[in-house]
Amino acid sequence: MQITDVTLAFAAALLLSLAVKLWLATRQMRHVATHRHQVPAAFAATVTLQAHQRAADYTLAKGRFGLFSMAFGSLMLLGWTLLGGLDALNSLLLNAVAPFWGPTAYQLALLAAFAAIGGLLELPLDAWGTFRIEQRFGFNRMTAKLWLADLAKGVAVGALVGLPLAAVILWIMGVSGGLWWLYAWITWVVFNLALLVLYPTVIAPMFNKFSPLPDEALKARVQALMQRCGFASKGLFVMDGSKRSAHANAYFTGLGAAKRVVFFDTLLQRLSPGEVEAVLAHELGHFKHRHVLQRMVGIFGFSLAGLALLGWLAGQSGFYAGLGVAPNIGAPNDALALLLFLLALPPFTFFVSPLMAHFSRRHEFQADAYACQQADGGDLASALLKLHEDNAATLTPDPVYVRFYYSHPPASERLAALPAPAFGALPAPAAA
Repeated sequence: MQITDVTLAFAAALLLSLAVKLWLATRQMRHVATHRHQVPAAFAATVTLQAHQRAADYTLAKGRFGLFSMAFGSLMLLGWTLLGGLDALNSLLLNAVAPFWGPTAYQLALLAAFAAIGGLLELPLDAWGTFRIEQRFGFNRMTAKLWLADLAKGVAVGALVGLPLAAVILWIMGVSGGLWWLYAWITWVVFNLALLVLYPTVIAPMFNKFSPLPDEALKARVQALMQRCGFASKGLFVMDGSKRSAHANAYFTGLGAAKRVVFFDTLLQRLSPGEVEAVLAHELGHFKHRHVLQRMVGIFGFSLAGLALLGWLAGQSGFYAGLGVAPNIGAPNDALALLLFLLALPPFTFFVSPLMAHFSRRHEFQADAYACQQADGGDLASALLKLHEDNAATLTPDPVYVRFYYSHPPASERLAALPAPAFGALPAPAAA
């Protein structure tokens, strides 16, 4: 393998990102373990020691598993790049597919084979996380049969959606000259907008059952809230999330006239009508403040910059050689460039994580403030506390870890930011 400036830059970014991840993970685990034996003073009247310790143990278990996953992922990344894995796969398919089926089939085969091998290598980690960690803490409700069925459906949807999109992108790269990245970006944006419309009605029902909200009183309350907030949707639905997990959630999905409100059945089982209204008011706050639009614009902007960078790198022989791949001679390198770029990018973009997390946390505070204007702040506080407890979210995360990773503020900061009566009005915890 030829060592170039690209090699050195990639290796430095990978090593530095791994060092920072390891430092942050060990900080988080030490901090949670140190505070495991006592409920924070602010929560002493509302959270039991048993619930606090369960959340700490869940955080520590996920942290240890995360360290193993990080090491495994790094080895996979090195194997694909500097150790020659992608180069070997490319050579095999170039000789086995291109002469008989042509350059387009070869490139699609490369993308599909890469995804299939990567998915198979990661399957044991997914199974362990689901059937050992989530099972141990009472969250997993999936059977092996359902897990395999989801896997098969995911592969089918990925192939039916991903391969045609990849074929279009590769065609654009091959015929559009130096500005291919701009046309590819436009195609990608249109595809994502179309997916937002199709996902709620076509894809999501393949995995879950969505039923109209049956509680007429709650429905009237929610519709009154949405009318006050000027929000229109195509309907209120309950999703059978309990067949896979005990985690609870609610979300909006869709775009334009296709927007719909979805409640996990686990959420409705746990929260009172007032708390459900407060959670929904929080989600409406994201739309009121245009957070969803801002995030979409941000994602589209980053993707445009990334494709523009790839447009330049794809023409540089050092980009391939520096990452352990010999560029094709007499065959297109478009799929190869896409894969190399997707592999090499994460160690660099990792360092943007704190900035993205900062804006996300700020959006959560703004949505909470809006919810307190449209619903009862005490209901929001009690709902947040129930969700933290039900999801076993630790009350004592490491502050530096929070600033780097957390997309939502920790419970202490989030509840402290609510109007003064809200947190103080919470009920005492139930007896263990």
